[in-house]
Amino acid sequence: MLAACETVPPLPAPQTIRLGCPAVTPCTLSATRPQRNGNLLTDTDVIESDWAECAAKVDMLYQYQEQHHVQTQQPQTTPDQ
Repeated sequence: MLAACETVPPLPAPQTIRLGCPAVTPCTLSATRPQRNGNLLTDTDVIESDWAECAAKVDMLYQYQEQHHVQTQQPQTTPDQ
């Protein structure tokens, strides 16, 4: 049988390649100017939300670094010959 008439094995699935860490953006706190005591409670909620957003950014980078660290620590196997 001619080589061109044989079935061709399927191509391997494409691999996703990550280039570097996720983009880092600075954490910022919203500016506040409470005029009354009641506004202090609202300002506290806004600032806590800002800190939560900042913590989420730090967690994202930490998880990425841990995942990258685990991938580089896995022993590479060589095919049996």
